[in-house]
Amino acid sequence: MFSICEYIWMDGATPTQKLRSKTRILKLKPFDKLNAADFPEWGFDGSSTYQAPGNKSDLVLKPICFVKDSYRGEHHYLVMCEVFNPDGSPHPTNTRAELRKVLDAGAGKEEPWFGVEQEYTLFRNRIPLGWPDKGYPAPQGPFYCGIGADEVFGRELVERHLQCCVSAGIMIFGVNAEVMPGQWEFQIGYRHIEGESADPLTISDHAWLARYFLYRLGEDFKITATLDNKPIKGNWNGAGQHTNFSIKSMRDSKTGKAVIEKSIALLSKKHQEHIEVYGHGLSERLTGLHETCHIDEFKHGVADRGASIRIPLHVSKKGYGYLEDRRPGANADPYQVSARILKTICEIN
Repeated sequence: MFSICEYIWMDGATPTQKLRSKTRILKLKPFDKLNAADFPEWGFDGSSTYQAPGNKSDLVLKPICFVKDSYRGEHHYLVMCEVFNPDGSPHPTNTRAELRKVLDAGAGKEEPWFGVEQEYTLFRNRIPLGWPDKGYPAPQGPFYCGIGADEVFGRELVERHLQCCVSAGIMIFGVNAEVMPGQWEFQIGYRHIEGESADPLTISDHAWLARYFLYRLGEDFKITATLDNKPIKGNWNGAGQHTNFSIKSMRDSKTGKAVIEKSIALLSKKHQEHIEVYGHGLSERLTGLHETCHIDEFKHGVADRGASIRIPLHVSKKGYGYLEDRRPGANADPYQVSARILKTICEIN
């Protein structure tokens, strides 16, 4: 049987990388017998994606993760790829390779688990959904997890996105309307389902694939999903990508409390290094207002959404579990965020 396979990769756009994709028709094994190696490597024109000069434009796509393409239907696939140079070395824009390197350097032995909370804002033309053509909507407050046509905007797209992600096998475990009208969030991470792994490579792969579905469905609805850290200036919440993380010793009832305290101390010393890879335009979001800590400050706290690192209340009570890094912006690269957190808490140079 022939399958339509959408090869997806990250380009070289700055300051924020974008997704690119192209389609290939392949004859493949049944889904339950497939692995990433069954999808052949492919080439592309790097001079058109900000990744190569015109006189040396050929780059290589290496499939590393695939899910069902629930948009196109049964037997079709989304194929996430890493970008390599012709000599087999990872391309400088291949941030997944850096995360692999960190895991191989010792972080993988710590059995890390990750989860991301991806906020985004829906626009039609240049206006967020639910906003008047001129002026502003009612002050934020009733829109978070709201219900009703006067408080929630874009639900049809959000529901379609959720269904596509679930049917594809992406590790999505929730969605909700956010504080600003037209703003939403989906979460990717551990769902307590047998056989699933919340390792940072898988979670980051799935976060990028979920973004792909969001953009692709937006074409049908004539709606643009933006990951801008501060889509509307002024007294409105920005958009983040809160990242939950733990290592095995942090989840252990005997060692968890001490490891959590040590991890927070290590994170405080590397604050600036984290800020540098946590997204473009981060200073507009991390102002110390709207549930953020100021970009120049590091603090932690129990159930404190104005902290850099939040210790969930139930984790504080139990003494073990996970932490939430509230600094990453909506447009941050999950591969880079995961790599930076692991380098810090696992003390990898």
